[in-house]
Order: sequence, then C-alpha cells, then structure tokens
Amino acid sequence: MKVYICEKSCCPAVETVGDDVLIGEDTNMVRLKKNEWNKLVEKIHSGELHTI
Repeated sequence: MKVYICEKSCCPAVETVGDDVLIGEDTNMVRLKKNEWNKLVEKIHSGELHTI
C-alpha cells in the first residue's frame, strides 16, 4: 500500500513495506512497526489525536 498525502506523487507518502510503515519523502522518513502504526490509527479513531 502506498498513499500520498496530497493528490500528487511528489508529496510525502505513507507506505507499507513488509512489517514496516514508512511515512515521509526522500531522506525525511519515519519508520514505524505495524504495532506502532496500529496504535497511531487507534488514537486517531478514539479522538485522542485530531486535526490541528
């Protein structure tokens, strides 16, 4: 899975690679394990994290 933050492929992306989720672009990347990603999604769904 690879999803771009905006409608263009030049924007940062969220991509699953094996057991990792990569967030960012080029040399500015964050690597989360699946359990870390799932915890982040859980916090968004619960309302603990929201738009700013």
